[in-house]
Amino acid sequence: MVRAYVLMEMSAGRANELARFLSAQDEVRDAARITGPYDVIAEIEADSVESIVGFVESRIHTAPGVIRTMTCACIG
Repeated sequence: MVRAYVLMEMSAGRANELARFLSAQDEVRDAARITGPYDVIAEIEADSVESIVGFVESRIHTAPGVIRTMTCACIG
C-alpha cells in the first residue's frame, strides 16, 4: 500500500463540503480542515502511486472550490 497526504487550497466557504465528501471515500483514511496556507488535508491510501494520482485527478481536482493541491507521498 502507498500512503500520501494531499493538501488543498479552497475558495471561501468550500472547505467543510470537501472535507465531508473526502471522508466518505474508501481511499481516504482521514480528512480535516486545517489552518495555514491550505484549507483541507487528506490522508489517502491506495495500491500504487498511480492510483493516488488518479484519485487526486478524478475526485479532488474536479471538486467544486479546489484552487490548488499539493500531494506528499510517504516514503518510509
